[in-house]
Amino acid sequence: MMSMPIKNMIGRRSFSSSAFLKSKPRHLVNTIELSNEELASLVGKAEAFKKQVRSGNSVPIEQHQKLLGKLVALLFSKRSTRTRISTEGAAAYFGAQPMFLGKEDIQLGVNESTYDTTKVISSMTSCIFARVNSHQEILDLCEHSSVPIINSLCDMYHPLQAITDILTIKEAFGKTEGLKLAWIGDSNNVINDLAIASLRSGISVAISIPKDIEFDPEVGKAASEIASDKGLSFDIFHEPSKAIDNANVIVTDTWISMGQESEKQAKMLQFDGYQITQNMISQGNASSDWKFMHCLPRHAEEVADDVFYSKNSLVFEEAENRLYAAMAVIEAFVVNKGDLLK
Repeated sequence: MMSMPIKNMIGRRSFSSSAFLKSKPRHLVNTIELSNEELASLVGKAEAFKKQVRSGNSVPIEQHQKLLGKLVALLFSKRSTRTRISTEGAAAYFGAQPMFLGKEDIQLGVNESTYDTTKVISSMTSCIFARVNSHQEILDLCEHSSVPIINSLCDMYHPLQAITDILTIKEAFGKTEGLKLAWIGDSNNVINDLAIASLRSGISVAISIPKDIEFDPEVGKAASEIASDKGLSFDIFHEPSKAIDNANVIVTDTWISMGQESEKQAKMLQFDGYQITQNMISQGNASSDWKFMHCLPRHAEEVADDVFYSKNSLVFEEAENRLYAAMAVIEAFVVNKGDLLK
């Protein structure tokens, strides 16, 4: 039999393999890229998973086999408690094996580029939960990955926390529509996503940040557009009392993020008067049904014990809900291949 010329063999092989190329996966980068309906669907899924787990009833075996034999990568540049536990728990729920990849565990940033690392990890896993430093790292991962990238925190966004927080608010009030959320603290990744998610859920948002801190203009523009479309308010103040006025939900976060420890003294001066106390809430004229939230870890300068450990605090329910948010995201982005309304 006559042998085929090498050139023709290469051409035929390239043509044949192209039929097997994967379509570009959908990634969870932030809540701006979600629609109102998609966010509501993720929150609804998280709520359903929580009821299922909390009921104590046995879960159909098919549920635990959806990702059986698959790997879920946890690519973490920053240490974590809630994110790691919830992600590993969610992966195990679907039968997947979670694989933690800390910055000391792999070659990324030492002997290997982001491109090379992403191509390798995504070729062997079903998705990558990435807890990294810069937002650009998330974008680079998304560009080169053949599997969904789940933004588990970067310096710009924290969508998993936002999904968690909307679920927590919905549980506490039985609804989200018509509520008001007050943020007292820094302009950071947590409020960037929480502001968008709250507005998408029918919650007006009032933010209080120190005078010399600017809220991200791109996030602010997106938030203002959503608020206008839904007939809600989105305001930025420099006085905590103005933000707290008639608020149902009062939220803060750390003033000093990981990697900013050297700035502690300056930050403490910058946020003088921003510690959330019972007196601040009372003088700010919060709604009588107010609840307090914090994504943890908490520091005493951010919120007083009489608020953090009060009957109005939702911090530990909020922490647990990270598990169900992770479950919802895995089902939507991995099991259902990015069809969030399925």
